[in-house]
Amino acid sequence: MGLFSRMKVQMPTAEQALPGRAQSMPVTAPHFVLGTPIEPPFPEGMELALFGMGCFWGAEKIFWQIEGVYTTAVGYAAGHTPNPTYDEVCSARTGHNEVVRVVFDPAVVSYDEILRRFWEGHDPTQGMRQGNDVGTQYRSGLYWYSEAQREAAEASRDAYQARLDEAGYGPITMEIVAAPDFYYAEDYHQQYLAKVPNGYCGLGGTGVSCPVGLQA
Repeated sequence: MGLFSRMKVQMPTAEQALPGRAQSMPVTAPHFVLGTPIEPPFPEGMELALFGMGCFWGAEKIFWQIEGVYTTAVGYAAGHTPNPTYDEVCSARTGHNEVVRVVFDPAVVSYDEILRRFWEGHDPTQGMRQGNDVGTQYRSGLYWYSEAQREAAEASRDAYQARLDEAGYGPITMEIVAAPDFYYAEDYHQQYLAKVPNGYCGLGGTGVSCPVGLQA
């Protein structure tokens, strides 16, 4: 493995990270598919969920198709560099993950169902990669906004690990941490696979189903 390849799978320290900038990425359009705003404020009663699943193009498409999802957006989180660009994230010098933020109505779709789509939409056992996409920005991550989400996330991880064990997969490498700052990705990344239907995305699941209603 070459030096750059090794760098791509090593998380930088805060001291090693790029400095970033104070100016946030401009958001210039509503959701390309749903027509809803991708920036807050969101309607009363909506909840947030935040996931890293490898390529954020495919991850976002999974969630905007769910009934009860108000809007989605892709961006960067869980790194050091403020307001990073895509090129900076891909340099492996920011520590950020490619993530999708989901805004959903819990009266229509439960967080458990959102979690099920997360688990079944990617392979959480691959470390700093997803399929052919290699780098720290492709790691599996689940970022919770409340204690209830944290408890549901940990319960779902344990239940899904049992399913993976039965199917012969390795241990889950996903990180579960409190939701960090979310930085919007560039406009062209938002709802990319709706704008470019034949666009490439290396996202793939394990084919193992995850039980729903884990807290029932």
